[in-house]
Amino acid sequence: MVRDPEWASYTLGVFMCLSCSGLHKNIAQISKVKSVLLDPWSSSEAEFMESVGNNAAKAKYEKIVPAFYYTPTHKDCTLLREQWIRAKYERKEFQCVKRQEPYSAGTLVAGYREGFLWKRGRDNGQFLSRKFILSEREGVLKYFNKHDAREPKAILKINTVNATFQPTKIGVNNGLQITYLKDNSTRNIFIYQEDGKEMVDWFNAIRAARYHYLEVAFPGASKSELLQKLTRNYIKEGYMEKTGPKHTEGFKKRWFTMDDRRLMYFKDPLDAYARGEVFIGSRENSYSVLPGLPPNIQGYHWQFGITIVTPDRKFLCACETEEDQKDWIAAFQTVINRPMQPQEYAVEAYFKHKP
Repeated sequence: MVRDPEWASYTLGVFMCLSCSGLHKNIAQISKVKSVLLDPWSSSEAEFMESVGNNAAKAKYEKIVPAFYYTPTHKDCTLLREQWIRAKYERKEFQCVKRQEPYSAGTLVAGYREGFLWKRGRDNGQFLSRKFILSEREGVLKYFNKHDAREPKAILKINTVNATFQPTKIGVNNGLQITYLKDNSTRNIFIYQEDGKEMVDWFNAIRAARYHYLEVAFPGASKSELLQKLTRNYIKEGYMEKTGPKHTEGFKKRWFTMDDRRLMYFKDPLDAYARGEVFIGSRENSYSVLPGLPPNIQGYHWQFGITIVTPDRKFLCACETEEDQKDWIAAFQTVINRPMQPQEYAVEAYFKHKP
């Protein structure tokens, strides 16, 4: 369903929103756009639009989209939306399986992808070229600090890997944040490539590897259940202030990330490791969130407080604006109102016994 279809490509026969019309202008040799309401239309153009339309175009240009391939929405970054449009209409990737080799199991050796990406240094923040290898057979994504190195600097197990585009946060147009678990704590790495297609191909190759891993790990799961687990965007990110477990320490400004049931906080948004992680369970398991702070809290802090209640303790945070407070509470509520899955109880238990 196209949102506000006030524009159309009179060479492809599809209607689109204003945002997508701007992206279609980048492939003007294939797609020529007009305003449905403001531009003049010839009778032949109008007839062509009537003879094609979005449903027929979808059947043609999205004939064989792989199940794991990420289909962007209007909420996604420009890179994902533009490459989706280019993949459909310019490269015609979904009309021929062979054109999907850069991200499907047909690449070089089955389930294998290798290339060089710019990776942000953990300590100095500089981006340096690193060799990355994605091996579906080994179930890992690994990278090497030197191009000729025999041993990888890090091995990321595909069963814990997540990838999400974060161009604004990372400060580069094609920036991708990859997270994985190391000793059950979240580790971040930030990468990019100048070539937008290359970056989106890596993203979908990771999704393909995750999809095939999950098919084996959860043989009884439906396709829709597996697709929900491939990659995820964060529920919410932003700055809040927090105090310590005794509630007597001063409030400190931290960057918070709500990643499913993991609430993490960082000194800097691009830190490799979180300063702390909090498990957010469900209402049935005695988790809740309340506006405001207890009346006895001392010291300066932002005005709009939030109290996160867990079975073991209360976590106190403060937001700069009332709008931020409402948004964070809504984000917590979406998680707390969702019943816990069986595997999430094991994660909760680890948090309780975390050293």
